[in-house]
Amino acid sequence: MLKSRTRTICAFIVLLIAAGELCLRTTRAGEDPRAEEQTARKTYADQIRKTYHFDFTKDSISLPGNAKVEGNDFLPPSAFPDAQYCGHCHQEAYHQWRQALHSNAFRTPFYRQSVNILIRTKGIAFARHCDSCHNPVGVLAGALDSSYNGDRSFDRDGLTCMVCHSIQSVDSKLGNGGFVLAVPAVIVDAQGNRIPGMVPDSEILAHLDRHSKAVMQPIYHSAQFCAACHKANLPPMLNDYKWIRAFTAYDEWQNSKFSQQNPLTFYQTDFTTCQGCHMVRSPNTLPEPGAKNGTFASHRWAAGNTAVPFYYGFDEQLKKTIEFLRSGNYLNVDIFALKIGDNPLLIAPLGTVPFNLPAGQTVEAWVVIQNKNIGHSLVPEVRDLYEAWTQFTVKDSTGATLYSSGDVLPDGSLDPSAHSFTNRPVNLFGDFVDNHMVWTIHSVAYDNTVQSGRSALVRYRFQLPADIKGPITVIARVNYRHFRQSYLNNIFGPDHPAYPLVELASRARTLNIGHNSPEPAPPGDNPDWMRWNNLGIGLLDELQHQDALDAFEQVVRLRPDYKDGYINVALDYIDWEKYEEARKPLETALQLHPDDARALYYMALVERRARHSAAEVADLEKVVAQYPDSRDARRELGISYYQQHHPDEAIAEFKALQAIDPDDLAAHYNLAILYRREGLKQQAAFEAAQYTMKRIDPGAPTYSLDYLRKHPEISNESVPWHVHAEEPAPTQRAAAEKP
Repeated sequence: MLKSRTRTICAFIVLLIAAGELCLRTTRAGEDPRAEEQTARKTYADQIRKTYHFDFTKDSISLPGNAKVEGNDFLPPSAFPDAQYCGHCHQEAYHQWRQALHSNAFRTPFYRQSVNILIRTKGIAFARHCDSCHNPVGVLAGALDSSYNGDRSFDRDGLTCMVCHSIQSVDSKLGNGGFVLAVPAVIVDAQGNRIPGMVPDSEILAHLDRHSKAVMQPIYHSAQFCAACHKANLPPMLNDYKWIRAFTAYDEWQNSKFSQQNPLTFYQTDFTTCQGCHMVRSPNTLPEPGAKNGTFASHRWAAGNTAVPFYYGFDEQLKKTIEFLRSGNYLNVDIFALKIGDNPLLIAPLGTVPFNLPAGQTVEAWVVIQNKNIGHSLVPEVRDLYEAWTQFTVKDSTGATLYSSGDVLPDGSLDPSAHSFTNRPVNLFGDFVDNHMVWTIHSVAYDNTVQSGRSALVRYRFQLPADIKGPITVIARVNYRHFRQSYLNNIFGPDHPAYPLVELASRARTLNIGHNSPEPAPPGDNPDWMRWNNLGIGLLDELQHQDALDAFEQVVRLRPDYKDGYINVALDYIDWEKYEEARKPLETALQLHPDDARALYYMALVERRARHSAAEVADLEKVVAQYPDSRDARRELGISYYQQHHPDEAIAEFKALQAIDPDDLAAHYNLAILYRREGLKQQAAFEAAQYTMKRIDPGAPTYSLDYLRKHPEISNESVPWHVHAEEPAPTQRAAAEKP
């Protein structure tokens, strides 16, 4: 009885305290809900400013990053309610977030490895470039400074709840933390003014609409929101060299079929944002007020990061990430064709045509990897650290391996001759930029990533034994691991567990020695016309124009109603600089689909070469009317106006292009000329400076060539149409090397 009464009294006291806090907050809100915060913020900011090093531009807190906050003044870390405060109600969101990369963006050894080298090499101020995304609380608190000696407990939370949920606007053209935060608040008053800091649960529960207004913005559902950090550049103030684009997952999405903003994609699909893939709604298992109809938008942001959950033992996150990587139809692997011996005939597509495979012959297999349903490149972002590659294996009927490429070696490293969907950044000494020291990058030796909606053709050549009897099995896999072995060794030394390796997609075919008959396609496989189309795309990217033309002509033979087949034929001719040959297939496409934007765009290029200026402009104007955010259409229309002496219209198009992509070199170059002709010397000088800063350094290829000379084992990868060939046996190799 006494215990029950005591509990009742305690509960009553708690309610009184909560009510008192509510009255106090309400009173303050009626007077000026931000007065106390403004005073505390000014006191804190004044103290920080006394010793803060504005190394780049006066009063810019985050340069060389771009993170901003309303009022452009430092925020005390305490201004950000911590994640535990949000998590005691939003339990599902907190549980998922704690294991996700966002919450571990700053503290992981994988990130600390490279950023600590930057701090030791150039100074902590330069780390604001990275931490504008990895630790915005620290940047906006002034903690990225040699003079800061305050509490850094916020480091453990990286991108905490109140960072993302305080963002009011983003500039999708900037990246590197291109967002503007309001002072963090979990509720607004009746007039819509943000009430900073933590408030009692009772106040939030009494005004859920005001809570929502404080922490939710329409932009959170857009791809542009993600662009604030999933786009990055290396500015001259960081590298003492020139502006270099680091990565741009957002631009890749904007140019993909998923954005529906680009008429030039090879395939079309429904509109999908970043959140549509990486924040899929699913049933929540913990209490979650943000759930709707029993489902909650994932705050795991499952993508390709298997290393962080593996390192921290987040088994649930690791399992979900691997399921994400293996789920869906992201990639299509097609063992498409064979070439046997010296016969130039392409046996294709496999499974559809009969053929004879003799023993003892040299066989060349063509594997087509289609980036089918990824909204960005394979792989995106920090390609120098991630590894995605093709493993190709040939086995005999006993299971013995006859040929293999793309194996992981005993020391954990990847076979250097593997076909890897990566790049190789190099410094001015022609050395690979190790440890992700991005500020030393001067060139890229090659980039074998596959853009969204495109395909890569990978060739393998192997020898069949003369005495082989039974069938052989050829297997092509696309494997992935989050970090290359050498980077893990840099962090942990050679003695560390093997980090997860995930098979993203695979395909196997059994080939008989002797006769092979056609066989039914497996369920869900691409139809033959699409298989030919993907081959043509891969050949086009390899500059093999005649072979690409042959492939695309197979597409229109199989699908005479498919307008994009004819456009692809024309595209190959245009890329081959055979413009007049492109006219007929484009006319056929436009007969099938009048005013098709993709066909009109390429027809405009044909009309330009034929000096049909009016038709050229008319076609491009139709494309821009349908796709106002098309970078290519805006650029070409601007060039058309410029060439036809319509400066005002040309300037308008290039400015519209810069609103989409401020880094477009053609826009900078042409605007510099146009402004100067118009007498606008200041604007002309600015555009000329931007062009000079962003264009490729003429000396950069030298650094790449130096690297490739030093590494002949991988220089093959820099040749678009290379073949992965079987190494001769040691005795054969020794005999071949004799004079």
